[in-house]
Amino acid sequence: MFFDISMIVLIPGILLGMYAQAKVSSAYNKYSRVLSASGYTGAEFARKMLNDNGLYDVTITQISGKMSDHYDPRARQVRLSAEVYNGTSIASLGIASHEVGHAIQHATHYFPLTLRNMVIPATNISSSIYFPLIFLGLILNSTSLFGLGIALFAIIVIFQLITLPVEFNASHRAIVTLGDDAVLAPAELKGAKKMLSAAALTYVAALVTGVLQLLQLIIMFSGRDE
Repeated sequence: MFFDISMIVLIPGILLGMYAQAKVSSAYNKYSRVLSASGYTGAEFARKMLNDNGLYDVTITQISGKMSDHYDPRARQVRLSAEVYNGTSIASLGIASHEVGHAIQHATHYFPLTLRNMVIPATNISSSIYFPLIFLGLILNSTSLFGLGIALFAIIVIFQLITLPVEFNASHRAIVTLGDDAVLAPAELKGAKKMLSAAALTYVAALVTGVLQLLQLIIMFSGRDE
């Protein structure tokens, strides 16, 4: 059976993930309603931050979706959701500056980001085929297929581990810049820190869940191997 008693080890990760998602949603909803006294929109400050770092060739585009903001290193684009692109809230400035932080990491060859980008192709392949291999290993009673599936899932966990310093560093760059440029007042800066910390927790939760799922699969594999 694929679902067995070993899956109980996943419960802490599931609970942490639910808590992290609730926390980031609550923080975003709160600080997206608090307008910054500076009056900068997310797009305006992102452009300023890019220019101040000499990244004139990095463009800023508006995309659909909520909290869909990201930096695309291949296109060299900071992509901001409409709320962040046009918004003047603490949340808008925090998210926009965080994404610019990734652009700066890319431009300065920040090692964890470079390493993460190198692992992405293997991670994408692993994400697509690890579960079918594990499933086939269970159905066909093949320890080889099951073990290969676990090895591929381990690559996903490694990717999640590498992602942590990338995200924490981008948030640190954002907070330092927002404070040094006096874009946010001290009280506003505290709100931005809370929101970015809540977002970072989702990455921690993903890693914890991944590690626990890997442990659960190893327990299943060890049981079958015996």
